[in-house]
Amino acid sequence: MVAKDPKMVTAMELMNPYEKPPSMSVSQSMKTFLYNRETGAFMGRTASSWGKIGLFYLIFYGVLAALVAICFWGFFQTLDPRIPRWQLERSIIGTNPGLGFRPMPPTENVESTLIWYKGTDNENFKHWVDSLQNFLKDYITPGSVLGLGANINKCDYNQPPPPGKVCDVDVKNWYPCTKENRYNYHKSAPCIFLKLNKIYGWRPDFYNDTEHLPEKMPLDLKEHIASLKGNNSLQLNTIWVSCEGENPADQENIGPINYLPRRGFPGYFYPYENSEGYLSPLVAVHFVRPRTGILINVECKAWAKNIKHSRNDKIGAVHFELMID
Repeated sequence: MVAKDPKMVTAMELMNPYEKPPSMSVSQSMKTFLYNRETGAFMGRTASSWGKIGLFYLIFYGVLAALVAICFWGFFQTLDPRIPRWQLERSIIGTNPGLGFRPMPPTENVESTLIWYKGTDNENFKHWVDSLQNFLKDYITPGSVLGLGANINKCDYNQPPPPGKVCDVDVKNWYPCTKENRYNYHKSAPCIFLKLNKIYGWRPDFYNDTEHLPEKMPLDLKEHIASLKGNNSLQLNTIWVSCEGENPADQENIGPINYLPRRGFPGYFYPYENSEGYLSPLVAVHFVRPRTGILINVECKAWAKNIKHSRNDKIGAVHFELMID
């Protein structure tokens, strides 16, 4: 039997992986983990090991990023920045536009629909006037909208906009609903502006046959439509607007109402095709003599054969309250 060299036995015992390592304090263990002087390892790996794994991940994530970039590039090649891919029935928005009103209550009352102010206090109704002014700034200064100065066109029912052009909405001449007149809030006879939400490619189906108007349409609006029949039949190509008190008491307190510049949204603004500089048509609703000191519930509706009314779904109609002290 060959005798073993004592030095070799000692070396083998030191290299035994099953031998319990010498005990270390927590601080010594952390220092050894961060940098091991004996092996030159940093955080458990030598410099060459870190270099190899770093190179691997650099190549891996580089290839992955390139694949993602190629996928995004291919996807965006199928999109048009001006024309939505999904339109009308195939889109989330659908085919029934919503009706909105301005001015809106302060942001801290985001869920409120109450327009409440004192007509004798300039500071009290300042928010409503400033809010309207901010909303109408693009209409008052057309150059502030990209492309509007070059694309703007004076339109009429017998003069629709040429391809690529947009129609002017001249709110500066809608007295008393003008900036200079403080939108008539100081006279306790405020103006509320209405607009339809934009839906790409949507075309209104007009109520231009005075013999087949819906039963629920207000009588005064039916009479207005009938009065236009003999003047210019093209004017019947309008999305009509009506505002009235919701309840009998509201109808009694709301007083006379005027619509500027006409009682609806002209058909020549449609379809909306995202032309550069396009501004939605507006209707200014002037409450001439609303009763003060009492809450008035108001409901406004847009009328076309393909517009349904639902306050819950916020389509085709809008509700707000008016209270003037």
